[in-house]
Amino acid sequence: MRFDELELEDSLLQGLDAMNFQETTPIQELTIPVILEGKDLIACAQTGTGKTAAYTLPILNRLIKEENRSDTVKAVIMAPTRELAQQIDVQFEGFSYFLPVSTVVVYGGGDGSLWDQQKKALRLGADVAIATPGRLIAHLQHSDVDLSQVKYFILDEADRMLDMGFFDDIMQIVNKLPKDRQTILFSATMPPKIRQLAQNVLRDPVEINVAVSKPNEAIMQAAYICHESQKMGIIEELFSKPVLHKTLIFASSKQKVKDLAFTLKRKKFNVAAMHSDLEQSERESVMMDFKNNKIDILVATDIVSRGIDIDEIGLVINFDVPHDPEDYIHRIGRTARASAEGVALTFVSGAEQGKFHRIEQFIEETIYKIPLPAYLGPAPEYNPKAFEHGSSKGRGRKPSGRSFVKKKNHAKREGGSN
Repeated sequence: MRFDELELEDSLLQGLDAMNFQETTPIQELTIPVILEGKDLIACAQTGTGKTAAYTLPILNRLIKEENRSDTVKAVIMAPTRELAQQIDVQFEGFSYFLPVSTVVVYGGGDGSLWDQQKKALRLGADVAIATPGRLIAHLQHSDVDLSQVKYFILDEADRMLDMGFFDDIMQIVNKLPKDRQTILFSATMPPKIRQLAQNVLRDPVEINVAVSKPNEAIMQAAYICHESQKMGIIEELFSKPVLHKTLIFASSKQKVKDLAFTLKRKKFNVAAMHSDLEQSERESVMMDFKNNKIDILVATDIVSRGIDIDEIGLVINFDVPHDPEDYIHRIGRTARASAEGVALTFVSGAEQGKFHRIEQFIEETIYKIPLPAYLGPAPEYNPKAFEHGSSKGRGRKPSGRSFVKKKNHAKREGGSN
């Protein structure tokens, strides 16, 4: 469906045209009409499906059609992290370029001047407040912010917010909102705790599910079964040739992120690290450089696994197996966005085989196991039975037409590889 087939205002369509937005994604086609009708909504969609535009566009449309007081906040959007809040704001700015709509992003960090800027915008009545829960709570307690005129309340990445322990904060914010409002909840997964939250904050919601908890089919998934000590060798093999696409490498700890980035920098790769030790300004600078192709490889903790909208990432590498299947989906969802294709590789050590097998069971798919280059030595057998009950489904189907690793001209050692 085309955007101009929806009941959107001409001034909003003008902004979409300027950004070259023409065709809706499935989640946009299903949710925009529901939100335009003023109904509460709970929507489940995987990352990279255009869910941010699915609620920003109809909310903008309703704001410009209504007569609103200029000194009140009309819409509140909750996001789990400052990075996602900033990304939502970027989309609002783009879509509302030709519209008289104001936004304020409310998140922690920074100095006192940032707090004062947020306080001023909230009290003067920005049309849309995009906020992390903790920071908005702080402003409600100390800045005399009035949310009594809010008409639209949106929870983005709701499952992530609950994972981070924000349930009580969300309910505290809800208690400051008028009961007569439209509430919209987006989540990548739909566990029982999301159902509980929905019962507390939504009224007779329309429910829409799009590809619940399954990786994008455009992502070519594969794995290396290896010893922990072989992982860096695989990295060196993968990057023995020039990097052709943006690459995102996830590691389980800040120290691993630092070590990986240091090793790749020594090998003259254009690489940067992203972790929680960085100041907010440093994190924003790194993300901007990665987005603008000044960085080829970004090594990160899960701080960027959700909600960051960066196109043209061709390869995602899980240096460590994620703890939860949902985290795996969010990590690899950074590639194959906006109808593109992508590759996701996971390094699986012996101790991680149980976790990896649970991921395969969760996504109902057997991920192809790439043989290790012989010069790296024998690989462990893939035998998740040794780590959990349940049998492996085998090696899976080899992706046709793709060669992930080319062997170097090294002397081969004895021992097979999995």
